[in-house]
Amino acid sequence: MRILQVIPAFPPSVGYGGGPVVAYEISRHLVLRGHDVTVVTTDANNEKERIKKEFDRLDGIKVHYFKNISNYLAYHHKIFISPRLISWARAEVKKFDIIHLHDTRTIQNIIVTHYARKYNVPYVIQPHGTLSYSMREMAKKIFDIFFGKKMLKDARKLVVLNEKEAKRCIKIGVDKEKIRIIPNGIDLSAYRRKLTKKGEFKKEYKISADHQVVLYLGRIHKSKGIELLIRAFAKLSNRLDNVRLAIVGPDDGYSTTLTAMVDYLGIRDKVTFVSFVSEEHKFAVYSDADIFVTPTFYGFPLTFLEAMACGVPIITTDKGDFIEGIDNEVGFVVKYNEEDLENAMFRILTDVELREKLKGNAQKKIKEYDWDRIVDRIEKVYKEVMEKSA
Repeated sequence: MRILQVIPAFPPSVGYGGGPVVAYEISRHLVLRGHDVTVVTTDANNEKERIKKEFDRLDGIKVHYFKNISNYLAYHHKIFISPRLISWARAEVKKFDIIHLHDTRTIQNIIVTHYARKYNVPYVIQPHGTLSYSMREMAKKIFDIFFGKKMLKDARKLVVLNEKEAKRCIKIGVDKEKIRIIPNGIDLSAYRRKLTKKGEFKKEYKISADHQVVLYLGRIHKSKGIELLIRAFAKLSNRLDNVRLAIVGPDDGYSTTLTAMVDYLGIRDKVTFVSFVSEEHKFAVYSDADIFVTPTFYGFPLTFLEAMACGVPIITTDKGDFIEGIDNEVGFVVKYNEEDLENAMFRILTDVELREKLKGNAQKKIKEYDWDRIVDRIEKVYKEVMEKSA
């Protein structure tokens, strides 16, 4: 199949969450299966840098990095404007058998779906948890009125990450028969190769070897519920002396607020902020973590899979989306309040037998998410679409 993947940011881009990584892994595995895969994206790399190349071949994937007119708008407001994509889409979209759109509310999707309809090329949408109205609610609703609802309804299939995301699609008006629930995947072979010895992260950030580490890793954004984690950790640190909280990830407009909160609560000496870690360094972080905590999420964060692959128990809450197989299997899903979150952390940190049980369960369950298995299901969706379009 000649497959077009559409996403605003794509590796080697960093700082735009897990979506680019997912699109890359899907594309890479499709190439390994003999498909002809092209990606259209922008040159957005991070807050200050752009990707220098206009075209590249990445593991057999043909990638077009169209110039984005404002790096500031892209990084801070998730508005990616690439005018040259219009002429490219006008000439090239008709050459593909199927199109896979990543995210929903993007200008790239507006352009490509326009020509997909014109040339009768079927497309699939994978929202990656972006359908929620939790942030920028008014802007999202305006987009949906003019573009989003029609884009979703005209899609031949929707690939969603969990039941809650499926329900959001149905509420918008999407036929439930079009929806397929397929989680994100993980390259397990990479984790087996790259896991480091315990102690490297602690040593670098002057954390005592006998301290237990509560880890948050991801974008530092208001929607993640990190402030609840800090408040719960402050209470936990009154019960346990040997704990540290590590908050790791790129700032998405909320680091100053969190730093002020830590200072106000008087726990500055117990909290480590790390603004960025490389892919290699990330394995050292997980190796030294005793619990991974993300209070709120939408979609299916890759960080959950990374934690499971490294045998780190997970704690999340009932606010946001829900993933089956976490609660009482690889960790806990608790109510969104300080007391329940604190008690869950305390229970795991003080019960060695429980911690080992959760670790073992995680390392067994993670095999379900190997990218080969996930791309089997993605490829099946493409074939269903192609059969109906024939």
